Amino acid sequence: MNHQLKTINAMQRVLVTGATGNIGREVVHFLLQKEGMEVISAVRNVEKARSEFPVHPSLSFRKFDFQKTPSEAVFDGVDVLFLLRPPQLADVDKYFVPLLRTAKKKLSKVVFLSVQGAEKSKTIPHHKIEHAIRELGFEYIFVRPSYFMQNLTTTLAKEIREERRITLPSGKGKFNWIDVKDIGEATASLICRFDEYRNKAIEITGEENLSFGEVTDLMSQVYGQPFRFRSVNPIRFFFMKRREGMPSDFAFVMTMLHFIPRLVDAPKISPAFEQLLGKRPSSLKTFLERERKVIVG
Repeated sequence: MNHQLKTINAMQRVLVTGATGNIGREVVHFLLQKEGMEVISAVRNVEKARSEFPVHPSLSFRKFDFQKTPSEAVFDGVDVLFLLRPPQLADVDKYFVPLLRTAKKKLSKVVFLSVQGAEKSKTIPHHKIEHAIRELGFEYIFVRPSYFMQNLTTTLAKEIREERRITLPSGKGKFNWIDVKDIGEATASLICRFDEYRNKAIEITGEENLSFGEVTDLMSQVYGQPFRFRSVNPIRFFFMKRREGMPSDFAFVMTMLHFIPRLVDAPKISPAFEQLLGKRPSSLKTFLERERKVIVG
């Protein structure tokens, strides 16, 4: 009995926000493979979420909605908060500062999914959330991944499938490409090794810096059919997205994330993924081959 109590006390409870999304799902998946980790998935619809995850003795669910300030009870018994920003929510003062203030009453550790270059890009929400986490006195790890390969299968997918085209304000700007599965695995490792990486920002990148023109060339090669890239003025792009019904905040962030790389040097390629996991991150070609059905049908 004493041994069991010690085991229970040794469990680290991690509350994972965005647990049913691309990255949150991967973080949950890899955390459940770690010993001594108890995962609490924070979701809007608990019953629906239960049906989407395999039954696991270390997995539970709590009701949580980013658009409503959570009660303190959401964070009861939590050791580490894994926080991400849903793409459609850009107002940090409205959504994230109240959340963090409530969480601070119950816990002291936050692992935040930021973005590569957040420390320099003061216009994007990630920079402001990092600042709020520091200001509120949390112990933290900022996970700063580069550009998600999965944007090709989510945000950009409709145009790719229907037009075999990608339209963005990114010109010849270089993006570093990382698989969300690799981000999830690296993040789970960082959560488990929190004390080792406490109060650090860790960049998780792939090994390739490619412009969207180079990406569509690679897609043409992999799929044996022509894909093309069209670069447009950032103001024009913003209003294109607004006409499509995208909220202003989301359209602005999407515009800036794809325009800023035109103005800066190619992203830094970080060795952190290989140092954490002892293997190399996935290549974009491997991702394209794996996601063939999703991208080209």
